[in-house]
Amino acid sequence: MPPTQGRRRVPAWLAAAVAALVAVAAVTVFLVGREDETPSGRGSALPALDVEPGVIHVHGLGVDPADGLLYVATHSGLFRLPETGQPVRIANRAQDTMGFAIAGPRTFVGSGHPDPREDDVRPPLLGLIESTDAGQTWKRLSLHGEADFHALRVAHGAVYGYDSTSGTFMVTADRTTWDRRSRLPMRDFAVSPASPDDIVATTEQGLVRSRDGGRTWQSVAGAPALVVVAWPGADALYGVAPDGTVYRSADAGAIWSRRGTAGGEPAALSVDRMGNTDVVHVAVHDVGVVASRDGGTTFTTRYRQPAGG
Repeated sequence: MPPTQGRRRVPAWLAAAVAALVAVAAVTVFLVGREDETPSGRGSALPALDVEPGVIHVHGLGVDPADGLLYVATHSGLFRLPETGQPVRIANRAQDTMGFAIAGPRTFVGSGHPDPREDDVRPPLLGLIESTDAGQTWKRLSLHGEADFHALRVAHGAVYGYDSTSGTFMVTADRTTWDRRSRLPMRDFAVSPASPDDIVATTEQGLVRSRDGGRTWQSVAGAPALVVVAWPGADALYGVAPDGTVYRSADAGAIWSRRGTAGGEPAALSVDRMGNTDVVHVAVHDVGVVASRDGGTTFTTRYRQPAGG
């Protein structure tokens, strides 16, 4: 039998139909994303929100070094906050990002709870997640269903986290395997830029410090009562008190000086060193986000929360 005999030629119309289906499938994959790109595997293809809650219940702040823009993690999604104009919701997502930190250009780590529209995500604890496209998509890294980090920091090549579900302070070098170092109820913490083992944390009993990477803690005598802290440089440790007063220490927390006021109870703090200037952002409960370009001495309103929000 000749080699071509017995084979059926594919009709031209069928070949065209198959090619069209392949093209549609390729576009669908591009729009929806790979299965591991978000905690639920849905990419950013979500229906529109019934109600836009806006920037309320802020959990975290950070400036992306890729574009110098401020990102605000909230109870109802991640927003980009330009210098002027309205906040921009990232990827139409309403993910409750409780813990949030910027790890590098366009690279964020987070934790919390999934978008309410992602009802297939169970249990609703995100563990540690990561975005490498400035919050457009997220990927699970570790502790999914186990941890809800309410505070995250990236320093010295490691991720430090406080898991609110167990009250555990832990550290990971590879973002997969965690070293559970101690149990201590805390509100916030900061890691020294000079040492991976020097950490301060805010608690109801006052500021505490660890010099062994968070394994043991001691009270910091003479420190003001602080809610949130940030450590942008070895010579500058910042904290904000419950009434909004901003404090700064130039000697890693031994002596504190009063700066200005953020105007109310703080929800989150970010301090970014830009040249010789420490740019301070504070999210203030029921007020919005304020900014200082003189190390926390004077503030201007960056975003004002709508009344009743």
